[in-house]
Amino acid sequence: MISAFIFFAHFIFILLIFTWKWQNEGISGAILNVSLILILFAVGWTITGMISKFIMEPQGLGLYYDRDTFSLTLLTLIEFFFYRIYYNKSTADDKGTQ
Repeated sequence: MISAFIFFAHFIFILLIFTWKWQNEGISGAILNVSLILILFAVGWTITGMISKFIMEPQGLGLYYDRDTFSLTLLTLIEFFFYRIYYNKSTADDKGTQ
């Protein structure tokens, strides 16, 4: 259940970024940003999956918080700080060019 919520949050984030970049930069900028998010998600989930193997057992902390959910949670935290820095820089650049 927790992993479904994390996937849903990523889906909403992708829709928001796609819409925002489509309005500001056009369709090519929107597709480029969505592909960046998808690639970082896939690679990041692989890396955090390896990290979580060292930290916990496959069954994890319970029925709803197993090792995969832990790696998704870790990935979401890392992505939160990365995208916050990345898109704040992007909006500052947009404001400076107008």
